[in-house]
Amino acid sequence: MARIPDAWRAEQRPDFQGPALIDTHIWIWYLDGAEDRIHAGALELLRRCVRGEGLLVSDISAWELGTKAAKGHIHLSPSAAGWVAAAGRRRGFDFLPVDRATLLASTSLPGQIHGDPADRILMATAALSGLPLVTADRHIVEYARREGGLSVCDARP
Repeated sequence: MARIPDAWRAEQRPDFQGPALIDTHIWIWYLDGAEDRIHAGALELLRRCVRGEGLLVSDISAWELGTKAAKGHIHLSPSAAGWVAAAGRRRGFDFLPVDRATLLASTSLPGQIHGDPADRILMATAALSGLPLVTADRHIVEYARREGGLSVCDARP
């Protein structure tokens, strides 16, 4: 089997059916129908995962979503808690708890990465679990290319 690049486009893995970890913004965009913000190939990969092995949402994403809503950066109906509860009932999605090992690993990622704790926890989760992280975050994609050890599906249009 050919080596999977650390940062890759969905077209490079046309048979991938999950499971995959998704970044907070991908979760919001996908469930709220803002699919134009996700690369067409990545969108198809997400759909395959929903039908296949599933998409995983880290509990840190629920925290991040609630934090952004509390600050007025996003508006969720009826509330952040209601949105997360409804999202948790969607077929093909499952929540992944954040454990102590992941929290500690997020503090010692190799190389240079920005200080966003949610991103660091998502990256550590993906690295420790061997799951690909689907993201449109340029910083995470560039980090995976530069540092390796983290499988990232680049979902940028």
